[in-house]
Amino acid sequence: MKLRVAFLVLLAVGVGVFVAMGAGPALKQGDVAPAFQGVDQHGKTIRLQDFRGKSDVVLYFYPKDGTPGCTAQACSLRDGYKKIEAAGAVVIGVSADSAESHANFAAAHSLPFSILPDPDHLLIKMYGVGMPIIGISKRTTFVIGRDGRIKAVIPSARTSDHDRQVLEILGGAASH
Repeated sequence: MKLRVAFLVLLAVGVGVFVAMGAGPALKQGDVAPAFQGVDQHGKTIRLQDFRGKSDVVLYFYPKDGTPGCTAQACSLRDGYKKIEAAGAVVIGVSADSAESHANFAAAHSLPFSILPDPDHLLIKMYGVGMPIIGISKRTTFVIGRDGRIKAVIPSARTSDHDRQVLEILGGAASH
């Protein structure tokens, strides 16, 4: 009986963690993007509202600095960054890693864009991209228009040519 009660308590706690990390409502094309503010790897405050009416925002969530897939994705966005900018957009990365980790990751790969630390998973939850239990974000990209609405959601980014996926949405030239 004690074992059964202990199992049920663990199950309830596990479900609670799953739900808490899981995230908010699923965001889709046409939804108003949740407002956010964060401090990037350079100590600069980044606010979604600062881009309103000025540029589209490529907000990409990724699991972890320095892993092969995340590095390939970041480098793809780096390599296509000038074309993404020419198409009228800025790139902002988000993961649960620390600002120090982001600074090292960005420096090691010459990343020209801001990366926001989200160790408390606030943005991850707000955008509904949490991976339950393990505490990292899913690899998901939101292209947010100048009007603050989500133009597109890329739920499974291709790491090696993510810049091309983004440029197709922005209407920019996708060739390197």
